[in-house]
Amino acid sequence: MTKFLKINLLIKYLLILIILISVSSCDQSEKAEKKFGSSKVIVKVFSSLTCPHCANFHLQVIVELKKKYNDSSQVEFKHVSFPLDLAALNAEKIMYCFNNNEKRFDFLTEIYKNQKSWAVGSDIILINDSIKKIGKKLGLESTKMNKCLEDDKIQEKILNERISAQKKYKISSTPTIYINKKKYTGKHEFNAFEKEMVKEF
Repeated sequence: MTKFLKINLLIKYLLILIILISVSSCDQSEKAEKKFGSSKVIVKVFSSLTCPHCANFHLQVIVELKKKYNDSSQVEFKHVSFPLDLAALNAEKIMYCFNNNEKRFDFLTEIYKNQKSWAVGSDIILINDSIKKIGKKLGLESTKMNKCLEDDKIQEKILNERISAQKKYKISSTPTIYINKKKYTGKHEFNAFEKEMVKEF
């Protein structure tokens, strides 16, 4: 065998070895990704901001779980807009004024804490003013909130989210809660919910 052929064979073997190592690495990476993905829990809460049961679940369960699992990448909490009236829709619009998800969560918490003070009566102007007070408390300017209230694109996005949820998950009441793809039907209290949630880890 000539020196040239030996070099060619050596190059071929090296290329095959590189390909095998690459395939093996990808396979291991995919396995690791699948393992991580399977342990991640997504908690979806379909709720209306004027719904008292939604407020109770958020304040007594979600807020406490978020504190406990705040530094964990295993749990993600998602609020899904499902407004049942104009007041809830407008509160959602103002929530969209925040670009930061943490700020949106803070607004959601404040909205629920103060639900009895703003989600009352039928005068939508007074209701909007009460919602804007909460937004202002968290750093939003009045002009920005007014723009969000008048923004048809934001409204369309919220309503489409509700329509999509209605079709896909057959939502009939709020709050409706899903842990990954499993509908939660247990008690709306911390220990019972956490017990079901950790089963998905």
